[in-house]
Amino acid sequence: MKVVIVGGVAAGASAAARLRRLDEFAEITLIEKGPAISYANCGLPYHVGGVIPDRDNLLVMSAEGFRKRFNVDVRTSCEATAIDRAAKTVTVRNADGSAEALPYDRLLLATGATPIRIPVPGLPDDRVFTLNSLTDMDRLIAAVRGAKAALVIGGGAIGVETAENLAHRGLTVTLVEKAPNILPAMLDPEMATWAEDALRETGVDLRTKRTVASWADGVATLDDGATVPADLVVMALGVRPNSALAQAAGLDLGPKGHIKVDNFLHTSDPNIFAAGDVAEVDGFAVALAGPANLQGRAFAKGIVEVDEDSDLTLPYDPGLACGIVKVGGLTAAGTGVPEAWLKIRGKTYTAIYAHPMSHAGYYPGATSIHVKVLIDETGAILGAQAVGTEGVDKLIDVINASACDISGCSCLADLNLCYAPPYGSAKSPANMLGMIIENIDNALSSPITPAQIPEGAFLLDVREPAEVAGGTIPGAVNISLGDLRDRLGELPKDRPIVVFCKVGQRGYFAERILAQRGYNVFNLSGGYTTWLAYKKAGLL
Repeated sequence: MKVVIVGGVAAGASAAARLRRLDEFAEITLIEKGPAISYANCGLPYHVGGVIPDRDNLLVMSAEGFRKRFNVDVRTSCEATAIDRAAKTVTVRNADGSAEALPYDRLLLATGATPIRIPVPGLPDDRVFTLNSLTDMDRLIAAVRGAKAALVIGGGAIGVETAENLAHRGLTVTLVEKAPNILPAMLDPEMATWAEDALRETGVDLRTKRTVASWADGVATLDDGATVPADLVVMALGVRPNSALAQAAGLDLGPKGHIKVDNFLHTSDPNIFAAGDVAEVDGFAVALAGPANLQGRAFAKGIVEVDEDSDLTLPYDPGLACGIVKVGGLTAAGTGVPEAWLKIRGKTYTAIYAHPMSHAGYYPGATSIHVKVLIDETGAILGAQAVGTEGVDKLIDVINASACDISGCSCLADLNLCYAPPYGSAKSPANMLGMIIENIDNALSSPITPAQIPEGAFLLDVREPAEVAGGTIPGAVNISLGDLRDRLGELPKDRPIVVFCKVGQRGYFAERILAQRGYNVFNLSGGYTTWLAYKKAGLL
């Protein structure tokens, strides 16, 4: 079997390595346009910032090492220029300039994506940088050595990481994001408030709801007329799929130019497959290293000759995408889709919030994890977001695994997870979220967000008076949870009652007391902590 793989790094290199382990006799050719076939592109910002000091640490494997270990014909600085589907050949331009038609039985397109650049009046090309390859990184580092100020356009993960690392290098850094908040594909505005504070603490000047209007003589002018210093500009606006080769070959593309593939990674041609940033699997495209590696592995499993009962024949399951990013001293992570995505598409959902501790509160160093989970009418998880100093990665991974499991999110409440005081709590944050969802499913709780508080509702703060002295929702009446049963006569039965505490647990206890006595009661999900986040994000 002759297999040609166009593109290395995550999907292509993973596919070649896995295929060789499954088939010692396949003829595998790996074509890579750049000089390196396998490197840790997620580590690029951290080498720019000096956090990863040795550039060689980013090189996963050299082309020569890959050839020897996997017996693969590796061709770097080699570009695929055309596909002849009828003849089943790929025309390539080799490093020496010669052209060659490579025959294939199976072809994998793992051509990746290219950073998006936008025109800024007055900004010369030699002052514009992206960060998607080793070449990009080397060019940016060379420019940083003679710069004092940097402007980063785009507040996604790459933009945030690059801004923080440039600040770590001692530059004056401004980050401009058009959306209302940073990390908009991962976090909703109220959840981003904690991450934005952490980014500012690194020294980054954050400007949201802003765009760059022009640049001149080392100064950028924003659309509100403000000016910021910018010796260099890093564009971190996302990526476009490198699908020109596939388009020229007549393969079906999605609305944003990704190559459309099914769960077996087949394109519209049965002998051509696609994986990684260039691919759209059943309508979803995710430009992340994790899915790219898994897709490359899935391609290899799908084309080998195996028994029909082997699990190697199973399709690739994209599940819910996961993302995580370090922001100063905090970690922000998410899985699935944010609320904004659901709103745009008119989906029915419920948002719940919790603010559990990262580990047992009685063990030193425990901190809050701020969590938001979005569920549909069946209780299935549509998305989850978390921000905190520790435990965020574990929590989102557990939620993702639960959401992808056939038993669904209901198993969250029953998971037996690792526990010792320095690492977690006997009732983990994942367990707590599962219990909240279980209560909703069983009609034992009616949570609402701050934006959903009904007009004319009676606001009931069930915290202790000393807590209320530090602030409460305007117009709220304070009756502590311990006194609630003795003061029921002070509560109206002809108005909806919204109960709240600091983070939601006492509010739920109060909700159960009142619901069983016939009151029309709702619990403010995440309590006063969530209300403050909404207010800070400008959502109230």
